[in-house]
Amino acid sequence: MGRKKKLLKFAEILSFPNVYECYNVQEPVLTGADLQPVNLKGKWRSEHFRNNAPITLELACGRGEYTVGLARLFPDRNFIGVDVKGNRMHTGAKDALRNGLNNAAFLRTRIEVIDHFFEPGEVDEIWITFCDPFPRSSKENRRLTSPFFHEKYRKILKPGGLVHLKHDDNDFIRFTLNSVSEDGACSLQYQNLDIYAGELPIPELSIPTLYESKHLAAGKTIKYLRYKIS
Repeated sequence: MGRKKKLLKFAEILSFPNVYECYNVQEPVLTGADLQPVNLKGKWRSEHFRNNAPITLELACGRGEYTVGLARLFPDRNFIGVDVKGNRMHTGAKDALRNGLNNAAFLRTRIEVIDHFFEPGEVDEIWITFCDPFPRSSKENRRLTSPFFHEKYRKILKPGGLVHLKHDDNDFIRFTLNSVSEDGACSLQYQNLDIYAGELPIPELSIPTLYESKHLAAGKTIKYLRYKIS
C-alpha cells in the first residue's frame, strides 16, 4: 500500500502547475506540468509568479510545511520549496493549490545544482529548516551550511542576501557558526540558542513542522541563526 500511494503521488504531482522538476543533474533542465520543458532562470517572477515580489527559497523543504506557512504569513512575497523527494513535496504543493497560495512554488532537484535555475541576485533570502545535519565528518561537504553550499548561494542571492537556519542539532549549529566565521564574505546577524525560552524574535519562527514537533517532544531546544552572504 505504501509503494502504491507513493506512485500515485508521483503521478499526480506531474500535473501540478506549481511544481518544477529536474530529472538529470548531469544535464540540469526543468520540466513543468505534464513534463513540458521550461526555462525559468531569471524569469521566476515574470513567468511563474507574475509579480515583482521578493523570492525566498526553503532548502530541503521536505513536506513543504514551512514553504506553505511562509506563503500564508507573507502574501506579498514569493516562496519556493526545494527538495529532491517528490513524494514528500506533494503534500505542500497540493496544500498550496488547495488554498490558492499562488505565491508558493516547489522545485524538485538536488540542491547541489541550485545555481543552474536562478540568475545572480534573483533570490532574496534562503531558509533552511531541520535539514539532515550529516553528522559524519566524511560527509561534511553535504551539510547545507558548508563552504561548498555557501558558494552556490553566493551565485544566486542578491548582494547581502540572508540565510536563516532553524535547527535542533547542537553540532550542526556549531559547524554553521564556524563556517560563517571562517568565510570572510559571511557575517552573523543574529543567534538564539533556545527560541522558545522567550518571545519569538520574528514571526517566521512560529511555523510548526513535523520534525520540530518530534524534537520538542524529545526535549530538544530549537536554535535559530541568521547570517548575511556577500
